[in-house]
Amino acid sequence: MSRNPWVALDTGTVPVVRARELRQAWEDFVADGEVAEMREPIVESWRRSMAAGVDPGARVVAPVVAESDEAETLWEEHPLAASSDLIRACLSPIADGDGQLIVVSDANGVLLRVDGPESVRRDAAEAMNFSVGAGWSEVDAGTNAVGTALAADHAVQVFAAEHFNEVVQQWTCAAAPVRDPETADVIGVIDLTGRMRTAHPHSLACVVATSQAVHLQLTELMHVRDARLLARYEQLLAGPGERVLVSPSGRVIAGDARWIGGNRILLRPGGGEIMLPSGKLAFAEPLGHEEAYVLHAQEQRAAHGRPQMMEITLLGREQAEVKLNGRRLQVTRRQSEIVALLAGRPEGMTSEELAADLYGDAGRPGTVRVQMYRIRKLLGPAVKTDPYRIVVDVRSDWAQVQALLNRGLPREAADAYGGSLLPRSEAPGIVRERESLDAWLRQAVITSEDADALWAWVNTEAGKDDLLAWRRLLSRLRYVDPRHSLAATRVATLRQLFAPEPLLPA
Repeated sequence: MSRNPWVALDTGTVPVVRARELRQAWEDFVADGEVAEMREPIVESWRRSMAAGVDPGARVVAPVVAESDEAETLWEEHPLAASSDLIRACLSPIADGDGQLIVVSDANGVLLRVDGPESVRRDAAEAMNFSVGAGWSEVDAGTNAVGTALAADHAVQVFAAEHFNEVVQQWTCAAAPVRDPETADVIGVIDLTGRMRTAHPHSLACVVATSQAVHLQLTELMHVRDARLLARYEQLLAGPGERVLVSPSGRVIAGDARWIGGNRILLRPGGGEIMLPSGKLAFAEPLGHEEAYVLHAQEQRAAHGRPQMMEITLLGREQAEVKLNGRRLQVTRRQSEIVALLAGRPEGMTSEELAADLYGDAGRPGTVRVQMYRIRKLLGPAVKTDPYRIVVDVRSDWAQVQALLNRGLPREAADAYGGSLLPRSEAPGIVRERESLDAWLRQAVITSEDADALWAWVNTEAGKDDLLAWRRLLSRLRYVDPRHSLAATRVATLRQLFAPEPLLPA
């Protein structure tokens, strides 16, 4: 065996002999859980696979997680799609010569790209559903290079009967995870897969080198984005006071970060007041469509004499809950609508714009001025005129859901979604924003691969009768999941409920 526990074979090992040894070890493990002399990463993976309930003799190996159209969309939106040509350039000399497949998965083990000879792609798809849209995590398919690389967070080669499922044991594969330079999170896996005869120690080294090359390319692209953001917002860093430009993940892009106590901070969606690693208070101000933040030392902002915070709860409520510096204020339905509209437009609104969003074509600026007079008596210097705008820092549950969607976090957004925006309001501007948020959240959840995100959505008022969402949820739940039976029942009920009326005979 190889001295490197992550490599299946070394140059002195005869593959056919090693394959027989592995088969005997696998049979012993399946029969009684006994482990012979095996590589530790494989033994640990077998144990994880067994604990997850993976059937080593199942004829269907990997479930279909995404249909072809959906998988294509996922690939187009995936960060590794930008490195498609580089991956091909690095691996094709080996893959084309040996008849191997070049594979890219996402961070959940769903195959997004499978390139290689058509005969090999066909055989792999027919034998073990090794095809685009299939889920190859360890939980779904047992020990395999894609799933084990993700589970162990390490590049690994898997050969012959090291695969937990018997169907896959005629194949060999090597895979390496790829990390996002922005967040340091694993975003996917690059894999080489071929028939058992193609096994070679260099396969793992090749995918590792490719993973490193892709990481460098993504890092370069990140630096290009940084330069663009700095050119756009550099003027906000000028002047007195401590401030830095940071990315949505909390990585410092520009500015002197010594006062922060590190080069990365934990940001809440939508920004707001935070405690820094240095122990100082700061305020993260979102820029643009939350493409970046300016982080201000809190002392600098307090010098302006502005109140610290207005907190607004709008989702699923007939009237807003408004707190100004922690003090709860009583607002009417109409005042709730005005506060919501102004919170969504930090640059401010004219009386004509407010009239149209509150009353439609029948709106009159004079009516709005009366309403704003009452609002200003209630909120004091937190609201200014010409245009009407909220001039204190605002935190709202509506903005939080939007911020999570902006970050591509549908599960967290669905969890934070407390219901539709002021659901009883008929003000045109509120209706527009309400429908926009609901549609955005629904689309993000349905196109995600996250069963928990779908579960959160179908348990909301807006999603409880969403047949498509329930169907997607059902396809993503394992049979042993206690939610599976409920989802199946709900799908059947909704299909009957929304079935078209039968045509009456003429």
